[in-house]
Amino acid sequence: MSLLLPDPGLLFWMALSFGIVFFILAKWGFPVITQMVEERKAHIDKSLQAADEVNRRLAEVKIHSEALLEEARTKQLAMLRETARSKEQILADAKEVAQRETHKIVEEARKQIRMEREAALTEVHNQVAIMAINIAEKVLRSELQEKNRQIDLVNSLLDNARKNKLNQQLQ
Repeated sequence: MSLLLPDPGLLFWMALSFGIVFFILAKWGFPVITQMVEERKAHIDKSLQAADEVNRRLAEVKIHSEALLEEARTKQLAMLRETARSKEQILADAKEVAQRETHKIVEEARKQIRMEREAALTEVHNQVAIMAINIAEKVLRSELQEKNRQIDLVNSLLDNARKNKLNQQLQ
């Protein structure tokens, strides 16, 4: 039984050792430990406050960045609309210029065709006139070989000229 029941002297020395260790720990150990725990707690509280501050700033930055993105999208849409409007204006201007140029070229071609046609008609008239003169000359030579016929022809031409002159004066 002595193994199960401790000796009173042993209990005294164990209690005294425990008291001394407890006194030393209470005097110098526990204050240091509690101070370190308090410092650790203060550090954790500071870290939590900093984390809250960071989260708050992050939320502000997120809101700000979303606003910037929305503004950028709005500007991008405005720029795209302006670009489309500019493109349409440029195309309309180019189309108008092309139509004017086409009209100008067509008019110049028409003028040139008209001038060439007039030149061709003039040339045909000249050739017809030359041929008519040649034919008339041949006919007159064959018919005017007699003197009487020549005089009759001159008289009829003079009569026709007088009649034409009178008709012109009456009108």
